[in-house]
Amino acid sequence: MAYDPCRPVHYVVRPEFAPPGSDGLIEEAVVEISAATGLTFVYRGTTTEAPSEDRETYQPDRYGKRWAPILITWTSPAEIPGLEGDVAGLGGSPYAHTPGKPFVYVAGQVQLDVPDLTNIIQYPDGRDQVRAIIVHELAHVVGLDHVDDPSQLMHEGNNGLTALGDGDRAGLALLGSGPCVPQL
Repeated sequence: MAYDPCRPVHYVVRPEFAPPGSDGLIEEAVVEISAATGLTFVYRGTTTEAPSEDRETYQPDRYGKRWAPILITWTSPAEIPGLEGDVAGLGGSPYAHTPGKPFVYVAGQVQLDVPDLTNIIQYPDGRDQVRAIIVHELAHVVGLDHVDDPSQLMHEGNNGLTALGDGDRAGLALLGSGPCVPQL
């Protein structure tokens, strides 16, 4: 299952609560995932939409008559309890399908834990670490899961890596070559 490579992947950002020094990190991470997958990402601007575990995939009053864009938010465990503990971010996408056609991801979310990331960004390589966390979560959005190999950015217990590994890139390239599903 993957995003439809024959249509752009739209995304919006809720910039509220972004930690100081994080300017440009989301854009850099999106560029990296786009390059690795071949998917075309289109920035649709900012939003006031809050993250939600049961986000509607179709919100025509807010986003028009199309799937809701990927929602990237700076948030906290108070708003998203799944960020409790050592979880710096969450990412994923629901799917849609038409009978007899492939399943396709739509309307994903990235939820970034501001308290954790505000602390991390202060380290000497903090910007790189936070960008890597955003890349990791966006990779979940497009369909990658955690891997057992600690030399990959998609390893659950990231060992301070700041770049995608060869395995990460291979998986992302496969996800970018999913089927076109114009019926959705």
